[in-house]
Amino acid sequence: MGNTAYFDLYAGCSGDMILGALMDAGLPRADLEKELAKLPLEGYRITAEKVKRGALRATWARVILDEGVKQPDRSYSDIVDLIAGSRLGDELKKKALDIFRNMGEVEAKIHGTKLELVHFHEIGSVDSIVDIVGTVIGLGLMGINRSYASPFPVAEGSVECRHGALPLPAPATIELIARRQAPVVKPCHAAMQGRELVTPTGAAIVTTLAAFSRPGLNLEKVGYGAGSMNADEYPNIMRLWIGKSSEHNGHESMVLLETNIDDMNPQIYDYVMERLFAQGALDVWFTHIQMKKNRPAVMMSVLSPADAESKLAETIMRETSTLGIRVRPVYRHIADRDIVEFESSYGKVRVKVKRFEDEIVSVSPEYDECKKIAAGKGVPLRDVYRTVEAEARRLIK
Repeated sequence: MGNTAYFDLYAGCSGDMILGALMDAGLPRADLEKELAKLPLEGYRITAEKVKRGALRATWARVILDEGVKQPDRSYSDIVDLIAGSRLGDELKKKALDIFRNMGEVEAKIHGTKLELVHFHEIGSVDSIVDIVGTVIGLGLMGINRSYASPFPVAEGSVECRHGALPLPAPATIELIARRQAPVVKPCHAAMQGRELVTPTGAAIVTTLAAFSRPGLNLEKVGYGAGSMNADEYPNIMRLWIGKSSEHNGHESMVLLETNIDDMNPQIYDYVMERLFAQGALDVWFTHIQMKKNRPAVMMSVLSPADAESKLAETIMRETSTLGIRVRPVYRHIADRDIVEFESSYGKVRVKVKRFEDEIVSVSPEYDECKKIAAGKGVPLRDVYRTVEAEARRLIK
């Protein structure tokens, strides 16, 4: 089973705080740099400095620009081309592009323009690109496949940027939070007022990748990421909790939400499914049924962690035409699962390894990667599957 992460946003979040927390929790900088080198981006280096923030030790991740290398501002289209044209894996590209798309759509709304015409300033700089893409890479390297977050602490005051003085939270930050309907709280310390606790980069990463609830965890690691601000009154850090989802007697407790719908535009189901997954649903599926008067209908079923029930029920109520939702407790037996990348005879390929009671039960090659290999080499897909599975079984213990 993969790892679960919880973004503890005690003092807010920024790109460097998130990346620093990952490295503090054990992400090797060399591995991160190796993956980042797949981006066509030059003229920078990454440092990971151990610092004190208040009474706490933390890691401050910084992107240092090389002297004499001019870095241009980039538009949304420039960044899409940069990431899409990189040598990163498809899944990493998708997550990074999702973050930038959310940011781009917010900027387009704020400035009254089209997405394709959005011109990033701070978030289009090298350090923001490295923070965002590096976070996606780091989560993958740490085996984290599900992320959660605490509410955002939002302060009052103003912040200086290229557009002059802007109210806190910054317009892009608060739009990202509102777009996701993410929870907000007052800062826990009076000295936090008047300071930018949540940056647009931090908000873009967390609102795109995380569900807003605290998961049940068998906690294994905690990473402390430092921000650039060093306040005397409180530690300017973000904590990253990493562990396995809690299990009791081999079972994982959940709730099942179901509703029957017979009067909704079918195009809406796709959007609702995306929203539910983004808010922490474990699975979503639709079943064709017949209702009263023999009317064709769809039963929507949503498998949810117990602590995400209210949020998912609210989304179903707001986004669909249903008048009511059935809820019942359920549990499932779960096997351990790992994503393993290895060098096959076709090149690097990832496989999903299923284990039960320390025994490998199955090895399943990643479909998209096998599909790309089959198309590129002119080999039948079934042959690629068989070869990759057989080679993986010989190598993985």
